[in-house]
Amino acid sequence: MNYWTIFFTGLTAGGFSCLALQGGLLAATLATTAEEKNKTPDWQPTMIFLVGKIIAYTILGGLLGLFGSVFQLSDTVKIIFIVTASVLMLGLAGNMLNLHPLFRYFVLQPPKWAGRLLRKQSNLFLLGALTVFIPCGITQAMEVAAIASGNIFAGAMTMLIFTLGTAPIFMALGFVTTRLSESFRAGFFKLAGILVIFIALNNLNAAAVLANSRYTWDNFIWAFSETFLTSDKSQVTSNTVEITATSGGYSPREFTVKINEPVTVTINSKNNRSCARAFTIPSLGIQKILPENGTEIVTFTPTSTGRIAFSCSMGMYTGVINVVN
Repeated sequence: MNYWTIFFTGLTAGGFSCLALQGGLLAATLATTAEEKNKTPDWQPTMIFLVGKIIAYTILGGLLGLFGSVFQLSDTVKIIFIVTASVLMLGLAGNMLNLHPLFRYFVLQPPKWAGRLLRKQSNLFLLGALTVFIPCGITQAMEVAAIASGNIFAGAMTMLIFTLGTAPIFMALGFVTTRLSESFRAGFFKLAGILVIFIALNNLNAAAVLANSRYTWDNFIWAFSETFLTSDKSQVTSNTVEITATSGGYSPREFTVKINEPVTVTINSKNNRSCARAFTIPSLGIQKILPENGTEIVTFTPTSTGRIAFSCSMGMYTGVINVVN
């Protein structure tokens, strides 16, 4: 994902889901602060909390990026991470929508002694920093993206921008919880739950792409198009292909090659600072870490006709190689 996408994810579903996990403790702390000061909580306590949170997640992102530069996660491990995070997100959404009491078990809570220790304004900075130990599902997906970046700076930037994206939601927490009606708060969390479900389903689609599954959005759209919308047109085939990789993904996203002939794919990376740097063809076991600016070449020989998916390491940016006779 590029940094604008990461920020928007934090601003929407990421912020809401993190609020559901971490906001309860913050709200209790703000209420205690208000009682101690005999006034409604202002922006300062929340800002102290956010500074601690942003610093901690930025450091964590850098460490994860450094880890990714030494150890590249296999597609299987990434799939496990993404599916686990998605299941947690769906459970969290169920709790936010009050679908069943069972879903309350998806809301992680710190130990009681930690809650008592942190419910003081003087410890709000520490409270924000310690939220790294109660990450929401979307945060876990961002952490995997930081590892996949394979770069200490890119990993730190990923978590910094994501956490900055969540900041407006937390700044609004005091106002929402102390000034607005219970019915508004209920509607607020229902909207958040719907957004979390949407992001979780997209994450599951990304896992399906990495698993080379037929059941992906792209394949459903392709099947619909082939069944109802296809018009007669010739397929331009060439086994020498050039792809441009940027922070926004790959272009072209689809091309056609001939079976049983060597294919050479030249990938031109341009100002690429997203997970699109980690180019992978899951079904062929091909993984390449692209430079921010530069060229990489991938070669293979297709031995059967059909569709071969390629994507970034998170399955977010995708494309298809059509193999024909």
